[in-house]
Amino acid sequence: MGALVAVEGLDGAGKRTLIDAIVGDLQARGVRVRTMAFPRYGQSVHADLAAEALRGGHGDLAESINGMALMFALDRAEARGELSKLLADNDIVLLDRYVASNAAYSAARSAQSGDGEFVHWVGELEFGRFELPVPALQVLLDVPTEVAAERARRRGELDDSRALDAYERDGGLQHRTGAVYRELAQRNWYGPWWIFRSGDDPATLAARLADLITH
Repeated sequence: MGALVAVEGLDGAGKRTLIDAIVGDLQARGVRVRTMAFPRYGQSVHADLAAEALRGGHGDLAESINGMALMFALDRAEARGELSKLLADNDIVLLDRYVASNAAYSAARSAQSGDGEFVHWVGELEFGRFELPVPALQVLLDVPTEVAAERARRRGELDDSRALDAYERDGGLQHRTGAVYRELAQRNWYGPWWIFRSGDDPATLAARLADLITH
């Protein structure tokens, strides 16, 4: 059974770029690695409904913190079988966002901390009721909120399909979400966390991940 590693961070933090670099390094070391990104837009009806809500669709769905969190959670629950197969067939499965993203954004929307009721509810829902696998490791890509916001803005200008949604346009929400993420990392919420900051070397992180599966 492979090791499940989730890479977390704000919109525009650079998760995809970091994951691509890690994958290349791990494959060069002979590590069997696969990736999956959440939300699974274009693959999951729940993820697509959430995306449409964040762009003004489906009435007042986007206003409901629980409703939106449930949409994202159902997306992951639907992918549980695929995720289990990837873990069975590979040494490492790298996720671009996972359950912690739901906890961080939901807590931030409700102005709660990393040890509040919403974070507990998300953990019980996804890891408990939906029985999603708990990560062997969670990596927080911790970059300044302003840097992440500018990257997300430029990305949206270059690609209409990635135009900013309601969460991404809310600078206050992004600040609060970053703070909750750091709390989750400090608490080692559902297992160990590593912090990766701007200027850190992806090759060093890849080496640590390779070492992880040999112990």
